[in-house]
Amino acid sequence: MKDHVRRGQRARNAGRWSEAFAAYKAAFDAADPTTSTERERAEIAGELGLCEVALHKYRDAAEHLAKSLEQREALPDALERRFQAGQREAVKRVATLVLSVDPPDAEVLIDGERIGRTARTYTLFFEPGGKHMVRSRAPGHADAFQGFLGVAGVEHEMTMELPRAAASSAKEASSAKDTAPATPTPLRTLPAARAQAPSPWASWPGTLRITGIAVATAGVTVGTILMVRAGKLDDDLSARRHLLQDEPSASASMCWQAPRNSPCGELARLQDARNMFGRAGLATVITGGVVGAVTAASFFTDFSFLRFKPSQDRVNVSPVANGNEIGARIEGVW
Repeated sequence: MKDHVRRGQRARNAGRWSEAFAAYKAAFDAADPTTSTERERAEIAGELGLCEVALHKYRDAAEHLAKSLEQREALPDALERRFQAGQREAVKRVATLVLSVDPPDAEVLIDGERIGRTARTYTLFFEPGGKHMVRSRAPGHADAFQGFLGVAGVEHEMTMELPRAAASSAKEASSAKDTAPATPTPLRTLPAARAQAPSPWASWPGTLRITGIAVATAGVTVGTILMVRAGKLDDDLSARRHLLQDEPSASASMCWQAPRNSPCGELARLQDARNMFGRAGLATVITGGVVGAVTAASFFTDFSFLRFKPSQDRVNVSPVANGNEIGARIEGVW
């Protein structure tokens, strides 16, 4: 391990970051708690993280630097400041998840891959731009699922509490019943009522909401494009009008009944096109806005008069505002 560290120091001082990374990675893999000190392991993890920052491997760098700074009390002040500066640089380029799990011995899987340790709180790092699914499971508890969208420089906080499983509750009730005094059983019991299949009409509000969101988004987008096109035509119209007015022979009545192939005819065509795109864009934006407002209002509407109750617990609407997007994210099952 010490040979790898010396080789990594020489390569780092010479600016050969790839060679330094390979040496510190070998030292990190060779570090054994039984043959190395806590300070040595913290220094190796921190130096490996700084090499990864220089090589733009920001996710691995954030992970190794965080592991090093967990033993900050064993590090000299100068090294601690270097590693903290590298950690700040790496965290700006990755998505951070602070995950709390109850019970603490629950198994955690990220995108189907198991984390090889159990703890009450995890600090995990991800490449930005992707959506990730977190699953937690433990014996005697129901599984918990949560998803999040990784955004660079954003720290996501997530708490997962695993409820007791129904089978476990039933088993506890059964054991309590066995210890209770015996009671006479009835001579005849009625069969349990069979659950009826949900009505197919119960799904149409969700379908209409999805359609409304799509129509509203498309309407606003298309209307905006049309209005931008109308603005461009208006700029062209103003430029051509100024050119025509600058001609020495121009007069106030020169465009009266001008032929279509004349400069005045070109102005008329531009004006007609501008008016058409402007009116169409405004109408499309208004239509999309009305559909969007009606769709948003449907989430707060009581549909009980239609003899069914919508599943309110299956829809999650959350605002989104960061450096890449602004709006609302609607997740649910319809």
